Amino acid sequence: MTKTQYYCAATLDGYIADSDDGIDWLTGFQSGYDGPGEKVLDAINSYIDGVGALVMGSSTYEYILSHDWPYGDRPSWVLTSRELPDTEGADIRFHNGPVAEIHPEMVAAAGDRDLWVVGGGPVASDLVDAGLLDELQVTIVPIVLGSGKPLFSRPIGSGMSLQGTRTFANGMVELRFSLAT
Repeated sequence: MTKTQYYCAATLDGYIADSDDGIDWLTGFQSGYDGPGEKVLDAINSYIDGVGALVMGSSTYEYILSHDWPYGDRPSWVLTSRELPDTEGADIRFHNGPVAEIHPEMVAAAGDRDLWVVGGGPVASDLVDAGLLDELQVTIVPIVLGSGKPLFSRPIGSGMSLQGTRTFANGMVELRFSLAT
């Protein structure tokens, strides 16, 4: 069964990007941790192998556009009210409206794999509000920004249930939660 999963990294104080939508705090992370754990890149690649479709907000999409498109031809939805450029070789679908309207289409496109909520907080919050987010998998990076773009854009009224943890060789820790319904 396809799960809708918000899979991301966040700072220790709960931000997924700095105030300018940057993630240098993540890409430039250097750790002094010298302990057991798997490699983060191996975990990311394994996760992406299980993804059949993606959904993201326009800021996330614009950030990815400034790099090489890493998701191949997986169906990818971008929630936006603006006109944005397409990505050659990618299956990009733009939507201006509630994410709940297109959720069945996204799940169908994912097939027997999962729907990945790439980012950001407003998209994840909209899915929570509609009762459509199944899991949160957040890798905590031991960095404190003090401000930025939050993991969720508004409070979540229901609790989450911890399903597991994982320690990475660089000192990051993944927390996996299911959302209570």
